[in-house]
Amino acid sequence: MRTELHPRGLEVVTVALDTGGPDAVRRWVDEAGAAHPSTIDEAHLLDELLGVVNVPTGVWIDEHGVIVRPPEPAHARPNRFADQPIPDGVDARTRDALEQVSKLRSESDKYKAALYDWVERGAASPYALPPDEVIRRSRPRTADTATAAAAFELGQHLHRAGHPDAAVPWFREAHRRQPDNWTYKRQAWSFVDRSQGPNDVYDGNWLDDVKAAGAGNYYPALDL
Repeated sequence: MRTELHPRGLEVVTVALDTGGPDAVRRWVDEAGAAHPSTIDEAHLLDELLGVVNVPTGVWIDEHGVIVRPPEPAHARPNRFADQPIPDGVDARTRDALEQVSKLRSESDKYKAALYDWVERGAASPYALPPDEVIRRSRPRTADTATAAAAFELGQHLHRAGHPDAAVPWFREAHRRQPDNWTYKRQAWSFVDRSQGPNDVYDGNWLDDVKAAGAGNYYPALDL
């Protein structure tokens, strides 16, 4: 998509959210072989500054550096697991995980249509929102959200400083304060288990938390 739209003025910049550093994301960047800038946000600043709580999330910024769509689910392709049969012979938990993944919302056709319209029409596109609407749609920063950001930052600092055990209580506090922030959860879980499975360190894990929230709620519906 970027290859097609770049000559028409669109740049795509992907940002990996991972405190684990470049080695934690290098495989995915290399396998993608993307021509667009691929960066890493080791401090999860996009969480804190823009209200990103899950991936993939997209933010539209116009040629003047102004946000015209705040963070929202940004799927470039349909959920490939939605109509894919589960292989025989997988264990029960893997089967359960694949069933949940198949239920995750993906509105790639709607999202891409809106993006193409914006590239074609610029500020005249109905999908390019005026500033007051961008502000209205932006996530409010409650006291709990702010405290979660501070707790997560402390956890990251301790983890990077070589004190992973000391970081755990702060990651747990971030999860408690902002339970719908999946990037906070997934980052901490991945330090314990890269597959984000059950562990003895945190109360939750990816599969059980998705089931508790409802797979259909993992990504909110696009407001186009």
